[in-house]
Amino acid sequence: MGWFTKLLKGSDHKVSRGQYQGRYGEDRIWDNHRSSMDDLTDIEKEDIDRAIAISLSEEDQERKQVLEDDSQSEDEQLCIIDDEEDEHIGRVHLDEDEQLAKIQQEEDERLAKIQQEEDERLAKIQQEEEEHLAKIQRDEDQRLAKIQQDEDQRLAKIQLEEDEQLARAIQESLEIGSLPQYGNDSSLLSIPHLFPSGYRICAGCKTEIGQGRFLSCIGAVWHPECFCCHACHLPITDYEFSMSSNRPYHKSCYRDKHHPRCDVCKNYIPTNSAGLIEYRAHPFWLQKYCPSHELDGTPRCCSCERMEPRDTKYLLLDDGRKLCLECLDSSVMDTHECQPLYLEIQEFYEGLNMKLEQQVPMLLVERQALNEAMEGEKNGHHHLPETRGLCLSEEQTVTTILRRPRIGAGYRAVDMITEPYRLTRRCEVTAILVLYGLPRLLTGSILAHEMMHAWLRLKGYPNLSPEVEEGICQVLAHMWLDSELYTGYGNDGASSSSSSSLSSPSSSSTSTKKGKRSDFEKKLGEFFKHQIESDTSSAYGDGFRLGNQAMLKYGLKRTLDHIHMTGSFPI
Repeated sequence: MGWFTKLLKGSDHKVSRGQYQGRYGEDRIWDNHRSSMDDLTDIEKEDIDRAIAISLSEEDQERKQVLEDDSQSEDEQLCIIDDEEDEHIGRVHLDEDEQLAKIQQEEDERLAKIQQEEDERLAKIQQEEEEHLAKIQRDEDQRLAKIQQDEDQRLAKIQLEEDEQLARAIQESLEIGSLPQYGNDSSLLSIPHLFPSGYRICAGCKTEIGQGRFLSCIGAVWHPECFCCHACHLPITDYEFSMSSNRPYHKSCYRDKHHPRCDVCKNYIPTNSAGLIEYRAHPFWLQKYCPSHELDGTPRCCSCERMEPRDTKYLLLDDGRKLCLECLDSSVMDTHECQPLYLEIQEFYEGLNMKLEQQVPMLLVERQALNEAMEGEKNGHHHLPETRGLCLSEEQTVTTILRRPRIGAGYRAVDMITEPYRLTRRCEVTAILVLYGLPRLLTGSILAHEMMHAWLRLKGYPNLSPEVEEGICQVLAHMWLDSELYTGYGNDGASSSSSSSLSSPSSSSTSTKKGKRSDFEKKLGEFFKHQIESDTSSAYGDGFRLGNQAMLKYGLKRTLDHIHMTGSFPI
């Protein structure tokens, strides 16, 4: 319509109601009322039609534009609605996912908790079963050990009775064993007489003794050639003879067969002033020796306590102790060499749920250094006459063994290297000291004992009586020996050359390695257990027996808990 208006404005004619004023051809004035379309020219009509058409076209375009704008606005609104719907659905889905994730997490946590409780229950059942089996095994081992001990005691008693019987037989032989003189019808050898046939029957050949010489002794008569030694079966012609089980022996044959020899000097054990054979015997090893060797300075092994035989050399350590060759094979000689064994003892305690969190130094020392450290220690109880281990609580400087010695002239340990070690107090225990030169099993039992002292102090146990503290420490040493003997571990074969194993400072002793244990080392372990069990002191012996009885009855944990609360063993 705008274009149509312009078109009309662009004409030279003015149209007014009832009047047209303008110039057309001539200047004439029209004064009439013609305004009808009929009066327009064709060109004007075409222009008007065109203007109308254009106006209608513009109106259509404007109408279409309005419709398009309305459609576009509606589409935009629909897009906004769709976006809002999608966002709402997304939020709903997100909330659902979060809720499902939360439910899944709670379910996983519940299942994990159930699984953990089930694992703990199974672990507890397994632990109780293992403890039960271990207790059964310990009881069985102790029963077998007791049977073996009773059998050893019975055999020792039988041997003692046989020796006493032997001594009485020798005494009787001294009284009745004189070779009889010749004579008639006497219990002595007599000059032959003529006897009626069948008057005398030889106790040896069971034939008639005719005219001639005969022997009358031990309640019978004999041809001289029929009265023979029961050992060598030769006639007894000596002035004296010996008797055993109503059988005659040459005195030399009787000694060879029945008279005990001393395991130290290898001579026959002499009779005492009463004419009886008197000797000493070790209660465990049953080593027989003359009583005089207890007074003549014959040395003993500082480990197994056996006396040194005259035909065998013991190693002389630089602190005066002597060590037999069997104990030397598994001996631990310096601090570095002992570290693997110390780790084994720590693992043993960890297996009992008694782990020591603090790192406590362990040093091997000489006897003099151990005694000096003991003098500087304020607390603790010591096993006299000799202390082999010590748990220190004070700051000291201790001389430790850095390198094992070698065997020098005279079978002496020489060239041992030592160094001072300054102990500082970081906790209630500053160090554990152990006497050097002892076999692996003895060193380990001492370590187990002293580590129990350290455990009691570090766990805040009150001041305990010597009987309780030393007793429970001996129980742990005894338990470790049991674990070593009955699990089949030990040194990886004893060295065939004691001197080579001692003199090599660069190689670790085979005693600290696991492997097959020799028969002697097994016997040595039984001896160390026997020492603990048969100790006569009130603190170490009676304390061990009370502690071991409580441990077997209530278990180790309950026994320790009772000690912590009351300071005494449970009854």
